[in-house]
Formats: sequence, C-alpha cells, structure tokens
Amino acid sequence: MNEIQKLDNGEWYYFLDDEIVKRKAKAAKLCQEFNEISANNPEEQTKKIKEIFGSYGNNISVQSRFNCDNGKNIHVGNDFLSNYNLTILDIAPVNIGNNVMIGPNVDIYTVNHPMTAKGRREYLAKGLPVTIGNDVWIGGKVSIMPGVTIGDNVVIAAGAVVTKDVPNNSLVGGVPAKVIKELN
Repeated sequence: MNEIQKLDNGEWYYFLDDEIVKRKAKAAKLCQEFNEISANNPEEQTKKIKEIFGSYGNNISVQSRFNCDNGKNIHVGNDFLSNYNLTILDIAPVNIGNNVMIGPNVDIYTVNHPMTAKGRREYLAKGLPVTIGNDVWIGGKVSIMPGVTIGDNVVIAAGAVVTKDVPNNSLVGGVPAKVIKELN
C-alpha cells in the first residue's frame, strides 16, 4: 500500500512522501491565488474557493486569508460564512453542515502526529475526520482538534480548544472546551 492510500485509509503515513507533498503544494498554490484576490471582488473569491473545496452548497462566503492542506476534503453546506484567517488542515475529510458561521482566526485540524519521538522522527502522521453539524457558530480563535464531531445548534465560545465531541444544542468554551449550558 502506498502512502496516499495509507493516508486516505486513516492509517499512519509518511508525510514527506512525494505524492503527499504534491497534493499539499497544489492546495497551497490555490490558496495563494485565493488570498491574492481583492476583497472588493467577492464573486472571484467565491469562484476560486469553489475550485478549492471538494463540495459546497448555495450562498458561501470565505474571507481572505484562507489556507488548507488539500481542499478537496472540505465539504460545506448551504449558507456557509467564514471570517478572516481560516486554516483547515484537511488531510482527512472536514464535513460542515448548513448555516455555519466561523469567526476570525479559526483553525480546524484533521492531522495528528505520534506521541513518541521515534514516530515524529519518522515523519509520520494520521488523519482523523472532523464533522461540524448544522446551525453552528464558531467564535474567533477557536481550535478544533482531529477526530472531533460537533453537533447541531452549537455555539463555540471564542478562544475554545475543542478536543472532544460536542453534543447538539450546546454552548461550549474553555481550554479544553466543556459544555457551559444547553441551548434551546
């Protein structure tokens, strides 16, 4: 099995593999092109982000700067809005539902590295998908870790670090994020 197949199967893979590096370089080029489009030209921004994403719904808006590892693993629903400086490390799929708003300086990670020094010296990584439900508002400077599922009707307070799944109808915050209260 080659390294791309390992990556796509959710297994440990060598992240300096030529094919993986090419995939990331292509995404970096597309992101650079997106980030060079004037904010006064939202139609061109939308056209370029649609070229980057794997799939998308109606009425999407992404502000510059945007960065990702692949792009084709990002799937957003209808009425998606992200503010400035969104980074999605989409080695594994990132599925985002309808009516999702993302604040500035948010990071969504699907890639993880070994806890052992030996594994890190071997340049190993593993992708775990992230799922974000419908009607979610993610505040500024939030970090979402690999393998997390966020339910529907969730608000994530600014600055939270989400390390575990978030149930439907919740306000979460803190480091690590915890449920603060249930929402109607």
